[in-house]
Amino acid sequence: MATEPEPQGPARLPLGPPAQGGRRSGTRTSSLAAGRIAVPAALPAVQSLATRTGDSTPEWLEPAMAANGIGSFDWDIRRDLIEADQRAVAIIGGSGSSFRLSSDAFLALLHPEDAPVVRRRVERAVAELGQCGAYYRTVFPGGALHAVRFRGRVLADAFGRPSRMVGFVWDATAELHKREDAGRMAALREERSRFIKEAARALSEAVTVRDVARVFTELPLPGLPPDGLVLAAFETGRLQILGASGYRPEDVSSYDRAPLEPFQPAAEAIRSRLPVFLSSPTEYRERYPQAWPRASSTGRRAWAFLPLVASGRAIGLCVVSFDDSRELDADERTLLSTLGGLVAQSLARARLHDAEHELAAGLQRVMLPRTVPAVPGVTTAVRYLPAGSGLQIGGDWYDVVPLPGGHVGLVIGDVQGHDVHAAGIMGQLRIALRAYAAEGHPPAAVMARASRFLADLDTDHFATCTYAEVNVDYGVVYAVRAGHLDPVVRRGDGSSAVQSVVGGLPLGVSADQEYQVTRFSLDPGETVVLCTDGLVESRTMDLDTGMARLCESVAGELESTGVDPIEDLADRIAARAADSAEREDDIALLLLRWDGPEGGLAAQQLRRRIGQADLARVAELRGELRDALRRWGVAELIDTAELLASELVTNAIRHTDRDAMFTARLYREDGREPRLRIEVEDESDLWPKRRTPGEQASSGRGLMLVEALADAWGVEPRGTGKRMWFELTAGEAA
Repeated sequence: MATEPEPQGPARLPLGPPAQGGRRSGTRTSSLAAGRIAVPAALPAVQSLATRTGDSTPEWLEPAMAANGIGSFDWDIRRDLIEADQRAVAIIGGSGSSFRLSSDAFLALLHPEDAPVVRRRVERAVAELGQCGAYYRTVFPGGALHAVRFRGRVLADAFGRPSRMVGFVWDATAELHKREDAGRMAALREERSRFIKEAARALSEAVTVRDVARVFTELPLPGLPPDGLVLAAFETGRLQILGASGYRPEDVSSYDRAPLEPFQPAAEAIRSRLPVFLSSPTEYRERYPQAWPRASSTGRRAWAFLPLVASGRAIGLCVVSFDDSRELDADERTLLSTLGGLVAQSLARARLHDAEHELAAGLQRVMLPRTVPAVPGVTTAVRYLPAGSGLQIGGDWYDVVPLPGGHVGLVIGDVQGHDVHAAGIMGQLRIALRAYAAEGHPPAAVMARASRFLADLDTDHFATCTYAEVNVDYGVVYAVRAGHLDPVVRRGDGSSAVQSVVGGLPLGVSADQEYQVTRFSLDPGETVVLCTDGLVESRTMDLDTGMARLCESVAGELESTGVDPIEDLADRIAARAADSAEREDDIALLLLRWDGPEGGLAAQQLRRRIGQADLARVAELRGELRDALRRWGVAELIDTAELLASELVTNAIRHTDRDAMFTARLYREDGREPRLRIEVEDESDLWPKRRTPGEQASSGRGLMLVEALADAWGVEPRGTGKRMWFELTAGEAA
């Protein structure tokens, strides 16, 4: 293409505000040379444009741009002149109604990482007569870092040569801050995860009470730099200060061994066994007016009182204080609560360990809870039989962990070896596994993390373990096995059988080991029995024979002795083991009976959250729905409900970018057949559309099935997202 001759000047790339005026004619041609755009030698300028409206400009355009804070620019490529309206000048960082800048001077305002990107994109747009957009950071005259987004299009003259670039700019500083905040939060979450692991390791290695106090008072809480830390034991209504940092001795000594008055926040935390968080002196004074005069002298302005609960009993208190007022968010409160649980377990173990003449008994008690927590809907019983007398100890342990949502976790395991070292490893492993379970992780993740924790300890020991999460509402058990024994289930008719659970490698063998979950169900009154290998295996008895004997002990009628039948069953199993001359190992025994809700019927509501794109969870949900409908007495609805629920849930998690909430309810109304309503909620505003797929299509029939098989169905808005639902009537389905 022929070009008109034009004088050559230094390369310039002026970027900035847009113009709303018409085209300008020029006598030069832009060409790419050495990665730069050739422009005239004249000094380029950025000028404020008065608002202009041509005949073709809609009257609503200017108010719309003003309302949204959008500025416009017009770059005359031949004259290397950028013109902008006043909003664009302000967004870029100028002051007044106009200013003049060279291209290089403008690029010098940008962040060093952003200027080359902006240059390349504009050059490519000019070369291709296309459009471009970019995000860049710039520093205002006052030193503040701002972010700007622009989008422009290159216009050609009558000869097809690049003549102008016109476009828009808008402030993206909020987006910049959002990215920075997200990066900081991600780094903080990772740091807190490492902190929990290191704190668990350090606290589990603390042997004496002094060690626990030293570790606690030296902990660097990530993202929560405390101004003061206090660790105190609670006995006979008094607090004994075990360690403190950040406080003057006289501030702490007045509380040491003093009676714990009921009007103090520490007393409320210990009494309720729940943390007490105070975000400001005003809140402290309003909630605890009698305790405030003494607390005010310490100069602190925010507090967290964390009860230390071990084996169902409050044994002490942690106080974390700050020198500024602050409202702790949910993540920070969870971090402190988890820390309190770790400290509680370590303190309980250390207090027992300090009595050297009761070393073995002390270690055993800290590893095995004296009492298991009571969870509504289930009844538990535990037994521990040591292999001999004296100081002989081992690594067998059990635990019952209350989980979020009212569920309960069962743990039983055995660390390799029969010495103090094995017992110490077992104590550390129990603390870690309990913390992972209490955080709400699924069973497979709990077991994988426990295996990684033991492998990281580098003790040359491994452990076998079975962990089971029991859904108290529906009697569903999710079990994971790491080289341990299968559980035994006692059914409602008195029979018993071994429940097969998919197994994996023992804990600590491989840091990257993954485990599979096995799901099975219990009816009200049925019992799960977990034990260690000392009960079913010895030099003279193989494992198959031992498991058969255990099933015989579990089965049969139970004698009525005036105590709970599960206690009689535990006594019967333990008595047969104690009378056996073949027993050579410690025995840990854990029994759980699912009682069910009041009336012996499962709660007639099933509610589950399905992770985004978690298609494997759909299969688990179908199984839970089948079990629930069978228990609710509407088994005739299972096939239809399972099919339609699967369609709705699959659509929700495949076609949205958020989690979905599944709810199934059975309504029983007087004089009417039971009515099942299933709802699937998501946060997408995209409504489903009924399609008519061809005969060979592999999808697209979901809504057709719902419409054909459901008694009623619909879609409802929820403010953010929607709710799809359908209903089935038991009588009609039958």
